[in-house]
Amino acid sequence: MTSTHAAAPDTGTASPRMLYLNRRDVVAAGGTDPELYVTALRTALVAHTRGRTVQPLKPYLRANGKQGHIADRIIAMPAHVGEPGISGVKWIGSKHDNPTTRGLERASAVIVLNDPDSNYPIALLEGSLISAWRTAAVTCLAAEYFARPGFTDVALIGCGVIGSTQLRALTRCYPNITTAHIFDTAPEAAQALADRISEERPGLKVAIAESAEEAVRAGEVVMPCTLADRPYIPFSWLSRGTFLANVSIMDVHKDVFLNADKVVVDDWEQSNREKKIINQLVLAGTFSRERLHAELGDVIAGNRPGRENADEIILLNPMGMAVEDIACAAEIHRRAREREIGTWLDLY
Repeated sequence: MTSTHAAAPDTGTASPRMLYLNRRDVVAAGGTDPELYVTALRTALVAHTRGRTVQPLKPYLRANGKQGHIADRIIAMPAHVGEPGISGVKWIGSKHDNPTTRGLERASAVIVLNDPDSNYPIALLEGSLISAWRTAAVTCLAAEYFARPGFTDVALIGCGVIGSTQLRALTRCYPNITTAHIFDTAPEAAQALADRISEERPGLKVAIAESAEEAVRAGEVVMPCTLADRPYIPFSWLSRGTFLANVSIMDVHKDVFLNADKVVVDDWEQSNREKKIINQLVLAGTFSRERLHAELGDVIAGNRPGRENADEIILLNPMGMAVEDIACAAEIHRRAREREIGTWLDLY
């Protein structure tokens, strides 16, 4: 049951307080509504491209160093977003074997929001749900600019939490989608997602592919959402006109970056690090910021074009930005205050 208390000021000289929102509270405040995220992201990404955000490079804490799995890390993602005027940090942990070893979701997170005047914390939110939905909403928003109008077929590789959220959000935002081609190395995961989506969207055909290649070749919008630590999607798999949202970052071969008609990132500095594919290409001297088409915010703001013809192959490489998480969490916090959702916690 959602905990509800009377509205009260977040801070005060006697007893500063912050609002705690668990996952149930986040849902009650609209945390599974893709339009909430798309609207918040549109504003935040334009603010980012106009220099109205502050976003330090996110540090990766890897307790096992280079010997650990690529998905085993904790990341601190701080940002200040000038619109709506909020600061905060997402602290997100991940262990690749959480589902199989501990019966837990792979990723966990909390988001702290801070009052920009006093820098006091004003809210603590369960963050993994927000993180998954804002990641999906980036794809939904980007598809508006980079997918072919009226696209009907999408491909999803990886049917875990991130992948299922991507598919659920995209099919809600784009009712023109008629077929989802899905693949997972665990067939039971693909079947479970197919059953869930078919129940939520009875008119949508869900085709379980026998391979990643089969799914990718069938998709007009392609979304890899895996724990891959090395590329497996070559340029030759992509049909003309494909929009590829490279959600899990490491799935796409270097030749896709070098042969795509447009390569777009959410933030160049965040993308060109941590030995990800773009960083590898830059270090090899085969890719550069000059070869980049745009950052996503530039396209949304109208500074750079999106899709210009039906045959373009467009690659989006979204590393994930703190400004996105903080902007979305701020909107959920605002709605929770408005609806008197959550639990007040005394700081002192």
